[in-house]
Amino acid sequence: MNFHILTAAALLLVSAAGMYLACEYFVNGIEWVGRKAGIAQSAVGTVLAAFGTALPESVVTFIAVVFGPSAAQRDIGVGAALGGPLVLATVAYPVVGLMLLLTHQGAARTAIAADRVTLGRDQGMFLLIFLCKIALGFLIFAGKSWLAVLFLAAYVHYVRRSMRGDGTQDAGSKPLKFQPRRTSPSLAMAAAQTLIALIVIFIGSRVFVDQLGQIGPWLGLPPTVVALLLSPLATELPETINAVIWISQGKLRLALGNISGAMMIQATIPTALGLMFTPWLFDRALALSAAVTLTAVLALWLLLRRNALTSFRLVSFFGFYLLFAAGLWGIQHSR
Repeated sequence: MNFHILTAAALLLVSAAGMYLACEYFVNGIEWVGRKAGIAQSAVGTVLAAFGTALPESVVTFIAVVFGPSAAQRDIGVGAALGGPLVLATVAYPVVGLMLLLTHQGAARTAIAADRVTLGRDQGMFLLIFLCKIALGFLIFAGKSWLAVLFLAAYVHYVRRSMRGDGTQDAGSKPLKFQPRRTSPSLAMAAAQTLIALIVIFIGSRVFVDQLGQIGPWLGLPPTVVALLLSPLATELPETINAVIWISQGKLRLALGNISGAMMIQATIPTALGLMFTPWLFDRALALSAAVTLTAVLALWLLLRRNALTSFRLVSFFGFYLLFAAGLWGIQHSR
């Protein structure tokens, strides 16, 4: 192992540790921003936190599809628009299930009770939008790019509906880390802490992705595998870390809301960008990603409707990610 790879591995670990620390400041700050602004706690997870952590990924997609110097790089932006929901559904949700198994006795057999009606409704809306997103990936017609407006409108509708959420609260917020001695910190300081943490998360995720790009070829992984299989793991790491932190604090609603809200952003905003600036056509790898994501979310939605979603079943959704990895590997080796 040469010095270059050792450096990349070290930066990978340092960036992951930095993101975890920044996420602790972010979740602490965003809770206080929501509380001081009078926003329902459900909307703090699904809108504020989700938009904050998904914004860097949307910026990366925007840069790839608008300023990418080659068709291959623009295709990576399209891959990111599909890889994000895949990782959230098949990795982030299983992490929530694993955390519940580790922290709650009997969680393996008990249905998850954290506002399953709202979560099921969100996943149902995601399914409808995602089906449209997939269909457009196989169609060629004039004016296709103008449909981007509909995806943006769908997200606006989702935000408006989420902001009307109930006032049910999880466990109380810890003191603001920037003002630990104040029982009621200022909104300005809470916003400053949240913004600084978000900047660190963005830098950390970029470093993490860059190091994966260095290590992937050294491991013999094709660029497509890195782009569709590994890079989304890095870009969705903040949402996953947020979920771990919130569950450790007994705030399951916020953890699940952050993931479902991030999925809704990934289903709409990056898709709109892709429609505006690329042909938005799927190859076999993208079609596989879409199919696995759709199957996983459909299974999640059905379990929620039947009140049968347990922590153990949520962990088992990681199998969908392994299925995608095997399918992607098969596609690469069939060429």
